[in-house]
Amino acid sequence: MFDKIADLERRFEELESLLADPAVLANQGEFRKLNKELSGLAPLIAAFRNYKKVLAEIADNRGLLAEADREMREMVEAELVVLENRETEMEEAMKFLLLPKDPNDDKSVILEIRAGTGGDEAGLFSADLFRMYSRYAESNRWKVEIISASESEKGGFKEVVALIEGAGVYSRLKYESGAHRVQRVPETEAQGRIHTSACTVAVLPEAEDIDIDINTADLKIDVYRSSGAGGQHVNTTDSAVRITHLPTGIVVACQEERSQIKNRAKAMKVLKSRILDVLTTEQNSKMAADRKSQVGSGDRSERIRTYNYPQGRMTDHRIGLTLYRLDSIMAGDISEIVDALRTHYQMEALKAQSEAA
Repeated sequence: MFDKIADLERRFEELESLLADPAVLANQGEFRKLNKELSGLAPLIAAFRNYKKVLAEIADNRGLLAEADREMREMVEAELVVLENRETEMEEAMKFLLLPKDPNDDKSVILEIRAGTGGDEAGLFSADLFRMYSRYAESNRWKVEIISASESEKGGFKEVVALIEGAGVYSRLKYESGAHRVQRVPETEAQGRIHTSACTVAVLPEAEDIDIDINTADLKIDVYRSSGAGGQHVNTTDSAVRITHLPTGIVVACQEERSQIKNRAKAMKVLKSRILDVLTTEQNSKMAADRKSQVGSGDRSERIRTYNYPQGRMTDHRIGLTLYRLDSIMAGDISEIVDALRTHYQMEALKAQSEAA
């Protein structure tokens, strides 16, 4: 491990020199690329340099033991215990920093929530989930922008697609992909019986132009008049846009904006992200022999979480986490869940890396 980190430290120093080179400074594309690599290595190198300082302190203290008197020896030995514990902690921390970084972690995301089984109750639950994620985003100072929404008759969503922008959004939300189940008594249920409904959540990293290149000849673009709320503008202007990617059959529609140009731009964002997700999933399937090692792949066909209203309970079935504070969770307080999932999958990745070594 330490030989590998030493090699990375040399690369880090090389990058620092390159970024000071006038020729690199003049090439903004190259500069951004190298600076991104430098930033990615910075936490590990900082930890490694602090670790070497601790090792030096340990060596100094051990040298003092040979010539120290009894009182001084006790002080040195006590300090050695602290330093050796810190050494162990720093070694564990560096193991995590050495894990391959998900290249999408820093990206914004396309969040898609769709009502599943359960009729109107599933639509209401999809709205509850969207509200939960929106409030969590707000607490992190992320921006939420609805791209498209199809409302259900009772006021929920049949489907809602939104862009959540901010630093590291994907790293926090990528484990939310999957089937979410709710158990509660619907307002329309006269007998007080508990119903079970479900929604599917998809979290896609927002595709950048450098991630995917779409041939315009592969696109079928239709414009049509918006439907739904919107006053006089609705049904008077062909502002809604539907884009079909012919090779994959992926269809994206957007009518939230009054401008056809804005709707087209939003639809393209979603389209690129969905195509990137398809390509990434295919690549992961080929590369990963063990599905458990696919950190954050998010099998959306699998039930990942249950929200039980009568018991005020949330259970994440992947990691066996149960919390009895459903009200605060639905109000957007999901940091504990997010952190637990990230820690779990980091440990899984670390275990897989150790077994492969």
